[in-house]
Amino acid sequence: MTNKPWIAASVLALWAVAPLAAQSPEQAAPTTNQIVVTAQRSGAPMWTIDTDTGTVILVGEIRAVPKSTPWQPDRLKEATGEANRVILRAAPKFSPGDVLRLIFRGGRFTRLPDKGVAADYLSIEQRARLAKLEAQYDIDYDRRSFLMTGFDLLARRLDFDDETIDDATDVVRKAANRADVPITRPERFRGEDLLDNLAEADPRDHIPCLEAAMSATEAGQPIIERRGNDWRRFDIPTVMENPLEIALGTCWPWADDELGEEIRTQWTAMIEDAAGAEGVTLAVVPLRVLAETGGVLDQLDARGFVIGGPDWRAKDTTARQ
Repeated sequence: MTNKPWIAASVLALWAVAPLAAQSPEQAAPTTNQIVVTAQRSGAPMWTIDTDTGTVILVGEIRAVPKSTPWQPDRLKEATGEANRVILRAAPKFSPGDVLRLIFRGGRFTRLPDKGVAADYLSIEQRARLAKLEAQYDIDYDRRSFLMTGFDLLARRLDFDDETIDDATDVVRKAANRADVPITRPERFRGEDLLDNLAEADPRDHIPCLEAAMSATEAGQPIIERRGNDWRRFDIPTVMENPLEIALGTCWPWADDELGEEIRTQWTAMIEDAAGAEGVTLAVVPLRVLAETGGVLDQLDARGFVIGGPDWRAKDTTARQ
């Protein structure tokens, strides 16, 4: 039998190049389903809206994800790099003039008006709760505005934002910038408008924030890790019932009727517009804005969009798949 080693070598060469020759650039690009699956593998809770033109991925973000929360941000980075566009929250727009206004009017934000004290506004029971926390942390909140007291309890006493990793917004923003993926944001609020809104608020408007912050602080550090784990387990109703999540969603600006409604309206409109765009849109939305009663998911559902993802409504209502 004639020995023809060149035949074997040729066959091996063809086998080696065949997969490359058969894979066109279009085939090499990930499909919509592959992008969705990659994003879902990050472990962050998310919902999808499929339309005739494309898919919208809604990532439900919580602030200050604990380092102990077992999620995979790299998967979200990978999905971001393959998306056609992303939508992220916007920071307020403060000017140098706004900073000066804050300096000269700072007392209106940090202290109760007209030399008032906490007992002028709080019930006996509310003041007693606050007094107990004052004693525990050796601090005097009597003249402080209730909003500033709430922030201090959450950030310094409960210390909810210590030992955290990047939020989903930060992860996606960095990945989109590296991959030149267009970023769209809601219209930014002017610093002047925010400061005016805050200065004009009645101190009583911030008592719900104070109460929620006291409840979270009284519950202690375990609620921080529990919130992260429930978020990772896609147990959205339980996350929404966590005292820390309630406090973050009850304090200004979310609980302000005017600002809160505008924030929700902006998000709903942007997602509705994205549903008509071609390709994949990846939107990172605050979980409370998405999943609260009457929030963005409820509004989109009421408008006829078919939403896939974990249950977001309270457990005593009709379950969703």
